[in-house]
Amino acid sequence: MKAIKLNKEEIQKIALGGMIFCGVIYSYFAFLVSPLSAAREQAIKDTADIGPKITSARAQISKTKGIEEKSPAAVLLLEQVHAMIPQGAPIAWVPTKLADLFKRENVDKVSTRMAGEAPEKDLTGFGRYVWNVEVPRVEFITFGRALSALENDEPLMEIQSVEVDAGRDDVQFQRASITLQNIVRQ
Repeated sequence: MKAIKLNKEEIQKIALGGMIFCGVIYSYFAFLVSPLSAAREQAIKDTADIGPKITSARAQISKTKGIEEKSPAAVLLLEQVHAMIPQGAPIAWVPTKLADLFKRENVDKVSTRMAGEAPEKDLTGFGRYVWNVEVPRVEFITFGRALSALENDEPLMEIQSVEVDAGRDDVQFQRASITLQNIVRQ
């Protein structure tokens, strides 16, 4: 076989072609393959991070659908509560309402005073007032009927405690004290 003799110019062309080939290979891996690999790895990490977010979003959607299904009943309940609460400040109508209710049940001389107030946790825009009701002289049976009427006629009032003291002078009559809460508009 005959040996091919290359002149200086041809050797320079081959060397330049080899350097260009190496540059193309280096550029291919450095500027195309490496960023694509990094982007792919980042996409895999981002996809893994999105998984829990998707799960929590699905749970939130389910919770929201449940709330939407219950909302008509809640709106109806809220309208009923609004209808049961008289207009005006509770300090004006609660003592009068309680006095009328007890008078209807033959219990006279009822004094009512507000003992405190707090916002209602479950109903936005409403609050709870605490009232102390004192009855200085009442028969036990009459007082029991009046408490029953209070519980039946006033669904937004909740009796917290009842205290009945029998007097030594007149055994037929007792002194009674009630602590109750009621829901009011804020």
